[in-house]
Amino acid sequence: MSGASNLYPTKDLQARDAAHHIHPFTDTGALNREGSRIITEADGVWLTDSDGNRYLDGMAGLWCCQVGHGRREIADAVHRQMLELDYFNTFFKTSHPPAIALAEKLSELTPPQFNRVFFTSSGSEANDTVFRMVRTYWDLMGQPRKKTIIGRWNGYHGSTLAGTSLGGMTAMHEQGDLPLPGVHHIAQPYWFGEGGDMSPHDFGLKAARELERAIDQLGGDTVAAFIAEPIQGAGGVIIPPDSYWPEVARICKERDILLVVDEVICGFGRLGTWFGSEYFGVEPDLMPIAKGLSSGYLPIGGVMVSDRVADAFIEKGGEFFHGYTYSGHPACCAAALANLEIIQRENLVGRVADDIGPYLQKKWRALGDHPLVGEARMVGLIGALELVPAKGDRSRAFQPVGEVGTLCRDISFANGLVMRSVRDSMVISPPLVLTHEEADDLVARAERTLDDTYAALKRDGRIAA
Repeated sequence: MSGASNLYPTKDLQARDAAHHIHPFTDTGALNREGSRIITEADGVWLTDSDGNRYLDGMAGLWCCQVGHGRREIADAVHRQMLELDYFNTFFKTSHPPAIALAEKLSELTPPQFNRVFFTSSGSEANDTVFRMVRTYWDLMGQPRKKTIIGRWNGYHGSTLAGTSLGGMTAMHEQGDLPLPGVHHIAQPYWFGEGGDMSPHDFGLKAARELERAIDQLGGDTVAAFIAEPIQGAGGVIIPPDSYWPEVARICKERDILLVVDEVICGFGRLGTWFGSEYFGVEPDLMPIAKGLSSGYLPIGGVMVSDRVADAFIEKGGEFFHGYTYSGHPACCAAALANLEIIQRENLVGRVADDIGPYLQKKWRALGDHPLVGEARMVGLIGALELVPAKGDRSRAFQPVGEVGTLCRDISFANGLVMRSVRDSMVISPPLVLTHEEADDLVARAERTLDDTYAALKRDGRIAA
């Protein structure tokens, strides 16, 4: 991609970044040798770097910028709030209007069993809160043996100690001697990679019943909850077969364990419903939220607490010894309220369900015909392309895993499109305001990236010419 004239001192910024900034999920030494990409501006679905290059933001920042970049009304709402009340905590029997208004709004937007929220600053903090809330709930209910929380391999619930433990990313577990005691993991519903010769329907049931087997193995009186994302985001946009979630919901209800549906990525319109649990027709007891809550304009998250759980804390709990300095931060609440107003006013959830979602899905799935793509999948505005060495053979994968995905990601940036690589899958999650023309542009850049990656693999002998 050709650059415009240099607008910022890129080399100087890269040197200063390397000298003082440790990036998340990064090989710091390798990045410092290469030099970081310096993003300086954003508007709508477009990003601009310090050299004037433009990129279509196919990842909505980091799965979060539902309303697009540069929305003046959110900045104005934050500005007004900070002039009136910049900050005060919600400890010590204290509240403030923005936290009250946002809690009320969330109780209106979430499924009917949710009428209360515990505010955090991120999805990771939300899942740390879930960890403690689940265990405390069962103590209050007179069942203190119910402590174990079951998650899924390759699930992602943040990078705090509890969030990492609840998630199933083994590379993260290896750093810090995790998971914490009392967390157990079961198989993910990843039909393309792990379904073998089974039909998606049968595999979905098999994956769901891993939960039942784990409960039997651990002992039903020791299992407190099951936590999962509606669609695994950081795991590679793993869309479960239709048979999966109804069976999980049945098992949780019959075995009396709490169902925690992590909506940090899928919430706030991403699937064409307000929440992913609604898309799959399940009723969670706890629901971590973040990202799309403020479209990333300011950091805010929370846990939606069902009446079942909240009533136990209110009637039996006494003090819950948990909280964060910035729980319900006034400016962050103001950003979230302005963001939710935009989502409602512009009917972005309905637009994903009935307009831009189906439009992009059709074009995205057509990329499945490319010789490098084994499967093209998408729900709402979240999708993935599985890159494979032998089209039609799901048993074969590139080795070592991840090299081809990283190559494709770098080529995508060079072609002006932000796509993320997970193993050898390319994933997207664009802003919900994406236009039809921008969707056409996104798919064209993705196809060019596939062509360029395929040509590079043929040159290197990784794929037969």
